[in-house]
Amino acid sequence: MLATLYGRAVDSGRSTSVLHDDEAQRAVDRIDYDFSKTGMNTTSAVGVAIRAKTLDDWTRDFIRRNPSCTVLHLACGLDTRVHRIERPDTVRWIDVDMPDVVALRHKLLPEPSGDYRLVASSVTEDAWLADVPADRPAVAVFEGLSMYLTQAEGHALISRITSRFTGGELLFDVYGSWGIKLQKLVPAVRNAGATLHWGVDDPREIEALRPGLTTVDALRSVDLPHLDALPRSGRIQMKIVSAIPKLRDVGKLLRLRW
Repeated sequence: MLATLYGRAVDSGRSTSVLHDDEAQRAVDRIDYDFSKTGMNTTSAVGVAIRAKTLDDWTRDFIRRNPSCTVLHLACGLDTRVHRIERPDTVRWIDVDMPDVVALRHKLLPEPSGDYRLVASSVTEDAWLADVPADRPAVAVFEGLSMYLTQAEGHALISRITSRFTGGELLFDVYGSWGIKLQKLVPAVRNAGATLHWGVDDPREIEALRPGLTTVDALRSVDLPHLDALPRSGRIQMKIVSAIPKLRDVGKLLRLRW
């Protein structure tokens, strides 16, 4: 959580910033912590910003097409997506994360405007979703979450969301099976002592969870927009990774619609 917050802050301080997440920088300035412990360098920070930018743009597109919608931002952590995305008053926005994370958000981040709720719950629990009205299309955005779930937890979460609403989209990132195997090579994962579980190699695994659930986009991490914003060393690294079949499928961003 701190690593990705710091990554967005580092990106915001660059003249070629991808995300311009000034709220992340303000939050970092409020935290007394040695952020070098996150293992986040400039290349990985810009990579975090590029991933967030793509998900932000997909969310904006959904809101543009569905101005009266519900946004479910799952495992929101210290992400400032609700501050980055302009939205009409007709949008209902719900951030969800664990109680200790919610308490930290209250201390670090300003209260968003509009129809906004911050829910203290594990996203894998049933009760929080049952309290969300199912009266409009919904977009569920979850960044840096799926790989920390087991396959059973991930399938159950997606099934609950797509069954709750008559229509909407899922916007999220996944690791492939090789990404799970190589997880300890990712400094932010290794330094946090975290363990990744669920890898998705084929979006059809997700499509099978609900009739009519269809993949709209499946972008490899090596094919995302704005990669030219990476430092030169990062661009070289991405070219090498994209040339190796097993490595170029390590990570993807998925956009599914039902």
